[in-house]
Amino acid sequence: MTKENIILVNNTTPEQEIQPTTAKDTFMSFVPLILIFAVFYFFVIRPQVKKQKAQQELVQSAKKGDKVIVAGGLIGKIAKEKDGGIVVIEVAKNVTIDALKSSIISIVNDNVVSADNAKK
Repeated sequence: MTKENIILVNNTTPEQEIQPTTAKDTFMSFVPLILIFAVFYFFVIRPQVKKQKAQQELVQSAKKGDKVIVAGGLIGKIAKEKDGGIVVIEVAKNVTIDALKSSIISIVNDNVVSADNAKK
């Protein structure tokens, strides 16, 4: 093959083959990544942060006498709070357990459940 045949096959000339990349081309190559991150942020990260904040507020609002459900599925009333984020939960008369305050997943008051169960 001759040089002319190669040029005809590629349908380009040597001057057209080498083109410097511009700032616009570089930016346009990052646009899909930026869009993916934006979608990921609004559909995954932001709702999770809101849920964590609501759970933290729920745990902080729990006080003595509240009927609570802990992560293990136990239901009882908070008898007292200890240091170190521990609460004593009375599950039956004269039966108490120690649990981490952060393990409280919802507060139940007069057949009304708060936290995640209220949204269902």
